[in-house]
Amino acid sequence: MASAPPVPDLTRHLGFWLRRVSNHVSHAFSVRLAGRGVTVAEWALMRALYDRAPHPPSRIAEEMGMTRGAITRLADRLIAKSLLVRTASASDGRAQTLALTAAGRALVPDLAALADANDAAFFDGLTAAERETLEQLLRRVAEHGRMTAVPVE
Repeated sequence: MASAPPVPDLTRHLGFWLRRVSNHVSHAFSVRLAGRGVTVAEWALMRALYDRAPHPPSRIAEEMGMTRGAITRLADRLIAKSLLVRTASASDGRAQTLALTAAGRALVPDLAALADANDAAFFDGLTAAERETLEQLLRRVAEHGRMTAVPVE
């Protein structure tokens, strides 16, 4: 019987460590947001709309790296929560825009504070220089892999 080839331990892979950290950071953030009645994907859409005029769903989908159907489903959920409005164009009834309601606009800074608190909980063990280096390295990996979609899961 031939001996099995050597296989490195899981912890020898950078992907293992990225996934371990990402899973914990993402889960904690989703729990924080759930306490405010919002999902990570809903938060991402709300943040994308926060500092802009009403915007077509197709453009938001393109910018976020999501399908139009995914944006429509998110918009429907946020509309049901009275955090978003969908408005038909006066000149073209087929064209629509999405915008935050007053309640949605008021909620975004609170959700941003939750994101900041979540980052602090996980990354305050690093110095400012280490955090900056980590961010630069992760950005390079994302750019190299052409990873442009907004992470929502």
